[in-house]
Amino acid sequence: MTFFYISYNIIKKLKEKKKMFKVWDRSSTIIDSMLNHIFGVYNGKKFIPVYISEKLFGYKLGNFSLTRKFKQHKTKDKKLVSKKLNK
Repeated sequence: MTFFYISYNIIKKLKEKKKMFKVWDRSSTIIDSMLNHIFGVYNGKKFIPVYISEKLFGYKLGNFSLTRKFKQHKTKDKKLVSKKLNK
């Protein structure tokens, strides 16, 4: 048996008719009453809009708004890389 956590504030907001709901609770599970709504999920800096479709049922809201931005690893010196390519 699985249990879902849904914030009471989100359930209250679903009764209102708005274009986008701002949500700070990333641990809430997506349920069927949330379908076809747009949620602005807060990632610590800004709200990221997430359109809830049938494929997202059962996931957490936090899965769709990443909190960290990946930066590429630095490449080694260009001279070392070119030497390896020539061998």
